[in-house]
Amino acid sequence: MKKKLTQECGVCFPLLFAYVVTAALMTGCATTPTPEPQAQGTAFYPPLPNPPRIQHLKTITGERDLGAPVSGIAKFVLGDEAKTQQLQQPYGVGVYAGKLYVVDSRAGGLAVFDLVQQRFELLNGAPNGRMKRPINITIDSDGTKYVTDTGRDQILVFDRGDRYVDAYGEPNQFKPVATAISGDRLYVTDIQHHEVHVLEKHTGKLLFKFGSAGSKLGELFHPTNIAIGADGDVYVVETSNFRVQRFTADGKPIRIYGDFGNERGNFTRPKGIALDRNGRMYVGDSAFENVQIFDGEGRLLLFFGQPGGNVEGLNLPVGISIDYENVRYFQADADPHFNIEYLIFVVSQFGLNKVDVFGYGKMSGMDYASDEAAAKKSMTKPVAKSAP
Repeated sequence: MKKKLTQECGVCFPLLFAYVVTAALMTGCATTPTPEPQAQGTAFYPPLPNPPRIQHLKTITGERDLGAPVSGIAKFVLGDEAKTQQLQQPYGVGVYAGKLYVVDSRAGGLAVFDLVQQRFELLNGAPNGRMKRPINITIDSDGTKYVTDTGRDQILVFDRGDRYVDAYGEPNQFKPVATAISGDRLYVTDIQHHEVHVLEKHTGKLLFKFGSAGSKLGELFHPTNIAIGADGDVYVVETSNFRVQRFTADGKPIRIYGDFGNERGNFTRPKGIALDRNGRMYVGDSAFENVQIFDGEGRLLLFFGQPGGNVEGLNLPVGISIDYENVRYFQADADPHFNIEYLIFVVSQFGLNKVDVFGYGKMSGMDYASDEAAAKKSMTKPVAKSAP
């Protein structure tokens, strides 16, 4: 029997209390001073006067956030509504070659924000690749895009130029939510059959699959988002098991991260996941309405974002993407003294904010020297269970 969530309102308060503890992991402080109020647009995590690691940079809700003219295709698809076109119910997000791709389930297409040309375009895949209810997107290194569509129960493939190429998935094969790429393999979460399908990415041919319904190690229950580590390990978010499970590339279970609960390091409704180059794991929780950051052992390092209508507020966050290649387009949005190493895109399904852009980095002139030493001393107990 699954544990039932009986209270969502206020579920994040224990984490907010825990923030005082976890902030020390990134700042080198034994205790965290009461932060001074932060001006709109300058939200830092941990908050000033601590040396911050993350800054909220920008919110993108529609084409006006680029200062871009309305495209011809948007006018054709949306008519008069194109004048005020906004993201409606986004989920997945990806970045490639200066373009931000946001999957909008309600609009039935890909919203493309061209950061270079400051243009907006809505792609629906017509005619053969028309989307019904697209959910998520994965972009390969060559620009090939894989879009999961739960209306078609297929994965739609688009080339570097955003042209429809193919559709993977036979009737009743799977209900795909997310994909991840490793070499020539395409990993697909199947929320209906509680499995991960591994396909040959160029053809869609099934290579093998792993997982079955359940809550034991190696079993899955409503797998949603998925990510691949630098070592090839596969991280699967199980929304109805309230955890993240780690597998080898061939589907052998390694360990479980988190459990149901409102304590730090646990989850209530996990959805989005991403891994940075240092193996840190970012997990978004649409009930906590924040993103928790873990190290490879499952220790909670920090969390950022919170519910609310303010500039950094998240509302049912789902998709997360980390990007190292397009920092230059957002550096101007950062504090002049905050040097961004990479970007973190977080998608909210509802509320005022749709795509929030955060920067991970360091503030010039602040002491981060004791950061790692303090983390080793103060590190929380790993929230992970390994395979025997």
